[in-house]
Amino acid sequence: MISLLQGSAAVVAGYVLGSLPIGYVLVYLFKGVDLREHGSGRTGGTNAGRAGGFGVGLMTAVGDLAKGAGAVWIARALIPDQDLLPWVEALAAAAAVVGHNWSLFLGWKGGAGTGPNLGAAIALWPVFGLALIPVVPLAMLVSGYASVASMSIAVAIPVGLAVRAAVAGGSWVHPIYGVLTGTAVVIALLPNIRRLKAGTERMVGPRARAQRKLQRSKQSS
Repeated sequence: MISLLQGSAAVVAGYVLGSLPIGYVLVYLFKGVDLREHGSGRTGGTNAGRAGGFGVGLMTAVGDLAKGAGAVWIARALIPDQDLLPWVEALAAAAAVVGHNWSLFLGWKGGAGTGPNLGAAIALWPVFGLALIPVVPLAMLVSGYASVASMSIAVAIPVGLAVRAAVAGGSWVHPIYGVLTGTAVVIALLPNIRRLKAGTERMVGPRARAQRKLQRSKQSS
C-alpha cells in the first residue's frame, strides 16, 4: 500500500514537473510576449528560440531536459523497491512528457515532448541519452523540420532502450516508457504530420534560410 502511494506520488509529481512552462515563462520574462502566439505556438526550445532568441531557446531546452530527468530522479528518491522502481520511473517520466505537451498551467497546451523525453532517457541510460542530443540538430539540419527531429528521437528512444534490455541487461520496462512517450509525441505532432504530408510544414534552420533566399530570388527575377 505504501509503495502504491509512493508510486502514485511520483507519477503526479512527474506530471506537475513536466507541466512547468519553462519556455513560456522565459520568453515572457525576456521579451514580454506570449509564446503561444508566436511561430508554432508550442512552448519547447525551438519555438522559444524563434520568439526569444538563441539564448532563451537554449535555456528552455536545458530546462525541458531537466524536467524529464527530474521525474526519473523523483521516482528513485521515493521508491526503494527495486522491482517496482522501473515501472515508476517509466510512468513518472511519461507523465512528465504528457505534462509538457498538455500543461496544467497553460490550459492543456504545451510543447511536443522532445525535451523531457530526451531528459528522461538521459536519466535512464546516460550514455545513450547524451549520445542522442546531437540527433536533434542533425535531424533538423538534414530535414529542415523540427517535427522530424522530434519524431526521430521518439523512435530512437524505445529502440535504444530495447537493445539495451536485450544485450546489456537493462530493464524491459524502460522500452515501454519509450513507446508511451513516442505515442504522446506523435499525438502532439499530428497537425505537423498533416502539414508534412501537404508540403506546408514550417521549415527551420539553414534549409529555411535557403528556401527564403530562393523565394526572394524568384520574386526579384
